[in-house]
Amino acid sequence: MREQKQSTTTDAVYELLCRAIIEQALQPGMRLPEDTVGEQFGVSRTIVRHALVRLETMGLVVSRRNRGAFVAEPSIEEAQQIFQVRRCLETEVIRIGIETMSEEDFEQLDAHVRREQAIRGKDGPVSIRLSGEFHILLAQLSGNEVLARYVTEVVLRCSLIMAMYAKSHSSDCAVDEHSQIIEALRTANADLAVSLMEHHLGAVAERAAFKKAPDTVESILSRYGKELAH
Repeated sequence: MREQKQSTTTDAVYELLCRAIIEQALQPGMRLPEDTVGEQFGVSRTIVRHALVRLETMGLVVSRRNRGAFVAEPSIEEAQQIFQVRRCLETEVIRIGIETMSEEDFEQLDAHVRREQAIRGKDGPVSIRLSGEFHILLAQLSGNEVLARYVTEVVLRCSLIMAMYAKSHSSDCAVDEHSQIIEALRTANADLAVSLMEHHLGAVAERAAFKKAPDTVESILSRYGKELAH
């Protein structure tokens, strides 16, 4: 019983930290001291440590030797690769889902879109989280548990990437595109559904400014300054 309670508590801490990261309350690069997290949530450091390990497995947290855990900071190259993988996975979700999804499944998706519509234009970070959760739900409803697990990881990592690189988040476009995808699935129009998903994910990727930040004056001049040493 005690182990079950500990597992439940770990799940709750994991979910809260995950949400705080996806909603951009915990920013990329921010340190997550076990004692601080434990004090704020009223749990032991052991519970926190287990939750952080799970977050690291999902790619949302990184551990640095002798320094502790930090919110991950995906590189531009990693971010681009993650979006490429996401496109492959989610088009497969469409192909499987169009054969397996029921009207009850579509009602769940419609209900989620209504939640997105209620929040759009009011809270950008929550809108990003709900948008990601739509894709996770869609994968779960496909009935392929392994695929859904991979999609969940990739979507969460994409949400973190958007927190780092996104120029903007157009919740209006996202919600409308979600509705179009649902309708294409409901009418069993596989080609249209795949096309809509690819366009949708392409638009999401475009909102991420995958350009390397310009060098600082210090870093530029340090290279030239080395010549003085010769």
